[in-house]
Amino acid sequence: MPAKKPSRAGEAESERSWELKEIQQLIDLLIEREVAEFEMEKNGTRIRILRQVSAGSAPVLPSPVNSSGDSPWQASEPVAATVLPHESAAPEPQPEAPSENANVLKSPIVGTYFAAPSPDAPPFVSVGDRVQVGQVLCIVEAMKLMNEIESEFAGEIVRIHVENGQPVEYGQPLFTIKPS
Repeated sequence: MPAKKPSRAGEAESERSWELKEIQQLIDLLIEREVAEFEMEKNGTRIRILRQVSAGSAPVLPSPVNSSGDSPWQASEPVAATVLPHESAAPEPQPEAPSENANVLKSPIVGTYFAAPSPDAPPFVSVGDRVQVGQVLCIVEAMKLMNEIESEFAGEIVRIHVENGQPVEYGQPLFTIKPS
């Protein structure tokens, strides 16, 4: 009888870099220690966590849970914790409801929003600009890849929902476009 080869599913499962339980434990620890930004690499896979911490407390870097030194959580680079600017206590203005015929372009991916192709370049579009289907409106950087976000609608930009450099989530509104 021929020798049985190990299943590819078993190999893939054992080679998985990040287990959901490990990620949740890491997030819990970062919340507990009020760390604003954390990035590390494990088995060739990098994870980056950004969060807003309260302005009244200073961030503290987490120490390894296992002091014996054989912890799988060894940071590949020094981690810099930063406190994000605290919003003013004034209530935010409520976003205006888009008119019935306005189209909302939403982020197709999670990443960082950039309004221009480079820091010294003018933005792709501004409020009041007329855009065509397929025109590049912004860039969303995800995992060091710059993804050009193109308009799905022709019309006039009536609102830009995010600011340059701001993190965006999947499905988050980016632009409101009034059809022409």
